[in-house]
Amino acid sequence: MKAYLDEEEVEGLEKAATCFRDRLLIRLLFRLGCRISEALALKVEDIDFAQGTVSIEHLKARLKLSCPKCGARLGKSHKFCPICGDSVEKALAQEREHRRVRTLPVDTDTLEMLRDFITRDKTKGLIFRINRHRAWQIVRECADRAELPDLTNPETGKVHGVSPHRLRDAFAVHAVKVDDSGDGLRLLQEHLGHSSFNTTAKYRKVSGQEHKEWYQKLWDKRTS
Repeated sequence: MKAYLDEEEVEGLEKAATCFRDRLLIRLLFRLGCRISEALALKVEDIDFAQGTVSIEHLKARLKLSCPKCGARLGKSHKFCPICGDSVEKALAQEREHRRVRTLPVDTDTLEMLRDFITRDKTKGLIFRINRHRAWQIVRECADRAELPDLTNPETGKVHGVSPHRLRDAFAVHAVKVDDSGDGLRLLQEHLGHSSFNTTAKYRKVSGQEHKEWYQKLWDKRTS
């Protein structure tokens, strides 16, 4: 059982897409290494074609809001507490202030795909305009058509089908294989939006394990 998709398998996944939108979604999830929620939140104005960058709001880092007076949980659209009725605009302002946005470089081919899709679809606002459930379906259906195997979670040992997050994992492992230096890992941490370096470092452990397996095979062949 495999733990991660390799670049060739992701290319097969992309080719299995039945429409340009789905192909672009798969491409972005892998080439940017972004979360599915981040990809679905992308708007046309987040793309800077002149600079070749994409601005992504780090949705996972949003604060859990609560009313300063009574402690009731708040949604981002609340102006008044649903329990005590107090104004919560100050709390909302704090949430906006702490929202993190990271600006990611994007390769030329993917940037041109974005430009083509936005132009031909006359897209305004959100780029994909599909929900999370549909995005998961798209990736799974493409994986079935591409006949990709299920993947084993290296931490839990559980077997899962190919999902959007496995494309994020594939990006990270690919990046570590290309550059596993300290600087490379720090840049990868920044790119992925990990708050903890330990989260990023797990991909290096995978790369290291593959190295050990490769090395062992050299001597197995020699002694066989």
